[in-house]
Parts: sequence; C-alpha cells; structure tokens
Amino acid sequence: MNRVLRLRRIAPLISRRLWLGRLVTWGGAVAVSLAALAFARAADAAQALLLWLLHGRPLGALLLAPAGLALSVWLTRRFFPGAQGSGIPQTIAALHLTDRRAIDIVLSLRIAVGKVVLTLLGLACGASIGREGPTVQVGAAVMHALGRAFRLPRHDLRRSLVLAGGAAGVAAAFNTPLAGIVFAIEELSHSFEARTSGTVLTAVILAGITTLALAGNYTYFGATPAELDFGAGWAAVALCALAGGAAGGVFSASLIAAARGLPGRAGRLLIRYPIGFAALCGLALALLGLASGGSTYGTGYAQARGVVEGHATLPPLYALLKLLATVISYLSGMPGGIFAPSLSIGAGLGEWLAHLVPHAPQGAVVLLGMVAYFAGVVQAPITATVIVMEMTDNQRMTIPLLATAMLAFGVSRLICPRPLYGALARRFQAAVERRRPAG
Repeated sequence: MNRVLRLRRIAPLISRRLWLGRLVTWGGAVAVSLAALAFARAADAAQALLLWLLHGRPLGALLLAPAGLALSVWLTRRFFPGAQGSGIPQTIAALHLTDRRAIDIVLSLRIAVGKVVLTLLGLACGASIGREGPTVQVGAAVMHALGRAFRLPRHDLRRSLVLAGGAAGVAAAFNTPLAGIVFAIEELSHSFEARTSGTVLTAVILAGITTLALAGNYTYFGATPAELDFGAGWAAVALCALAGGAAGGVFSASLIAAARGLPGRAGRLLIRYPIGFAALCGLALALLGLASGGSTYGTGYAQARGVVEGHATLPPLYALLKLLATVISYLSGMPGGIFAPSLSIGAGLGEWLAHLVPHAPQGAVVLLGMVAYFAGVVQAPITATVIVMEMTDNQRMTIPLLATAMLAFGVSRLICPRPLYGALARRFQAAVERRRPAG
C-alpha cells in the first residue's frame, strides 16, 4: 500500500506525457515571445516606411491607402481566408470548437503568417490598426502547431495550450504579464480553471522573461506620475466613464452590426465588389489622415505615448477622427487589431475631457479616458485596468482606473449588450463549422 502511494506521489515527476506537455508549453512560450518581438519591430519599420513615403508629399496617401487596402483585401480573400479582422475572435472561436480539423483551419500557421504580413502591409499604407490582436492569434497558432507536432492526445491539454499561447501573445506584445493572465481569464476563456491555470501562468512567465531579456524592462506607453486624490477631481471618473463607455459601446455595436452585413448600397457594394469597396475605404482613410495632419495613420502609439508622458498634445478632433479611421479600417475586411488604436482614441478623449474638469490633473484624466474607452470597447474592465496600469507604470491610479472601467463597462452594456469579441467569435465559429470538411 505504501509503495502504491509513493508511486502516485512521484508519478508527475516521471510521467512522459506530463513532461512532454511541459516542454511544449515552455518552448512554445519562448517561441511566442520571439514572434511577438519580431512582429513589433517589423510593425515599427512598416510605420517608419509610411512616414518616409509621405514625407513632403502627404497627398500621396490618396494613392497609397486605396491601393494598399485593395491589395490587402485581395490577398486575404485569395490566399488567407479567415485572416481578416483582429485575431482575438478567431482565438476565442478555436477555444470553443471541438472538431480538430476546424481548429486546424482557424489556427493554421499559414493563416498566422498571412495575418502578420497583411497587418504590416496595412500599417505601411496608413490603416488605423494594431498588432496586438493579431499577436494573440499568432501565439495561439504557434502553441497549437506545437501541440499537433508532438501529438498531444487530450483535447483539454490542447485547449490549454491555445489559451496559454493567446495570453503569452498579450504579455509579450505589451510587456504586460499581469494583463496577459487577466486577459486569458476574463476575455479568452471567461473562467479560471485549475487544469489550465498552471499552463497559462507558466507560458506568460516564460514569455515575459524572454521579452525582458531581449527588449529590456520597458513600459509600452512610457511612465507617468499622475495621481488623482479623492475630492472634486473625481468628477473626471464619472465624466470619462460616461463618455468613454458610450463611445466604446457605439464602436462595438457598429462592428457587430457590420459583421452581419452593411445595409443599403454600401452592403451591396461590399458583396459585389469587395476589392473596390476596400479601395474606397482606403480613400476615406487618406482623407481622414490629411484632415488630422497624418495623426490617424497607424497604431496611434506615438500619439498616445506623447500625451501620457505630457510632452505632446493632440488635435481637438483627434479622438473622433481616429475612431472613424479605425471603424473604416475594420470594415474594409483587412487584417488588423484594435487594441492600440482604442487606447490611443481613449488618450485623445481623455485629453479633451480634461478641459472640462479643471480640478483633476490632465495626466490622470488621460489615463481615465484610455481605460474608459478601452473597457467600453472590449467590455473587460479588469483587463482594461491592468493593461493601462502596467503600460504606464502607474499603480497610484489603480482605484480610479478600476472605478472608471467598471462604470464604463456598465454604460457600454446599455448600448451594446453583447461583448464585441464574443459576438464576433460566435459568428466566426458558426462560419467555420458550416464550411468545415465533411467526414
């Protein structure tokens, strides 16, 4: 009897199956971090290329953006079907699919490579997109591919690898390990499961260590010493929550409605001439870029960082123009995420709202605007709080950020009852199941 008990205690240390799963998780986490870092540098290069192409000739965007978006959508439809959009809905859909062949389609490495290449193309031609959502799908695809390569048998183990890959993607893309964990729980899986939590934690830690070793201990949007003492300045919490939650809810509702099909002539044009529709979207992006002095192009990272750190200001209509540019980029059908653009929109909104609450420091209101709009879009208030807190190296604002995010979440739900990523994931899952191979 004692021998049996001893064998049970040491079984996890000698089990070949368990060690194989651990090694796949460890190696996959490092691979996801390396892919995220390479993607980040390539995205910076793509945006630098755009600035070089338009330097001294801003009207060139009137040709570059339509041609670039049309090419991106053609390549997506021709060679990478399923790569369009953010990548997070695809990852969520994969977590709920049970057919292995369907999961293989959603998380194929070919789609992941296409996602990266086409996101870079979009950034180089002026689209208002981010790389963080695509990095989640790339991370999930890398983990899934390793699970297949080593023939891990159990579905729940493969699912935990996909979840860990998505979480590691967020952690590596933003250098925010806590946000990666919270994102996996709150947004990707909507639960905390004992059998997957260890895998997720391990993957995020290893991805974080790899990012730290190669990129240093940086903060995504720099650092800000902003604080918000309790008092009259807390009016900014309610104001930002109301404005950011409403704007984020409208944005999400618009994308969910568009996923069902655009109404009227626009819908008919999109169905009959998707490439031409993408070119028109590109023209609209160019016009918005000209109207904003070029500030609506790309991820919005530089604009948000400048405002957070307090050494730059944005045009008065920046938040509105950037929001429109992000909606148009998404509607075009090209690949690209909405994380960074949403945070940039929130920063612009916060800077504008700061003029209405003179008792609150502008830096604090900028952070409240970021968390309010982001929470309104993704309807994941804890994730929004942790992301903004980690990306700005500011723990002093934790309580105001959390209060704002929770209120903004409630406002957004009144406008958009269904979370954006969940709604898009259900539609994507249904589409995959309809066209999956027979037999």
